[in-house]
Amino acid sequence: MTTRIGLVGAGFIAGRHLDALARIEGVTVAGVADPRADRAEVLAARVGAAAYAHWADLLDVERLDALWVCVPPHAHGPVEEAAVDRGLPLFVEKPLAADLGTAERLAARIGDAGLPTSVGYHWRYLDTLETARDLLAGSPARMVLGAWLDRAPRVDWWARQDGSGGQTVEQATHLFDVARVLVGEVEGGWATGSRSPDGPGDILDVCTAALRFASGAVGSFSNSCLLPRAHRIGVELVAPGLGLWLTEHQLVVTDPDGERTIDREVDPFEAEDRAFVAAVRGEGDDVRTTYADALRTHRLAVAVATAAADGGTVQL
Repeated sequence: MTTRIGLVGAGFIAGRHLDALARIEGVTVAGVADPRADRAEVLAARVGAAAYAHWADLLDVERLDALWVCVPPHAHGPVEEAAVDRGLPLFVEKPLAADLGTAERLAARIGDAGLPTSVGYHWRYLDTLETARDLLAGSPARMVLGAWLDRAPRVDWWARQDGSGGQTVEQATHLFDVARVLVGEVEGGWATGSRSPDGPGDILDVCTAALRFASGAVGSFSNSCLLPRAHRIGVELVAPGLGLWLTEHQLVVTDPDGERTIDREVDPFEAEDRAFVAAVRGEGDDVRTTYADALRTHRLAVAVATAAADGGTVQL
């Protein structure tokens, strides 16, 4: 049986999903839609798919079994609603939206429809994250330090607050998601941020938050987009007798036996795509981030970003 996939968006992340989907037996990417028709055509040509300049044409023309939504944060909403109207299972790239209201509205509609969903918090599929969780099971984390110190991506919407929601919502959301998996839920905290004349667009170019977890652990999360290239991106955890540094590529473990580095062996993009294809086919249940679960991470990221804009309390 062939599973026919539609892909909305033709940017870098959409390309990673397209390549991963192309490696799954029995999957056909039937069409790619992007308002920049030239990008849709280039990406679609990689797998022999049809190209569309609007997602509505993709949904009207192609017979699909599921839809991958890989659009900028500000573009979420109408495409997901149209997919829900057609009863299509949805894979949605993070963040869920540039704001909270859109994500809350979509979550309600998706929940009422009972559709299968998955959200692109791909760090959850790292085998190194599983190793970290196993190590922390015997020695729970007491402190977590998250950092996303990077350059600003060179796309026009990213540096606009109404386009991306800001770096905390668009990138640092991965840090909050990992912290939720490894440490638990956040109860509250405080955040502040600012922007400089040298920063991109109208977003905060530095932000830091101090958070308190329900477990009693504490956390500090900082992000900046002022650097010329990726500098430090990951999550550090401190537990009794144990230190961990997790990035997208490796895990560094410090314990009484010394320090060791474990490289990842899993492509998390391919793993999350395979898991959702299996769920759509009714062949498996390894979806690690449903839309409802991702909404909890999104609420946290938006709460931190909102508090940082005013230098105030993180309200959850």
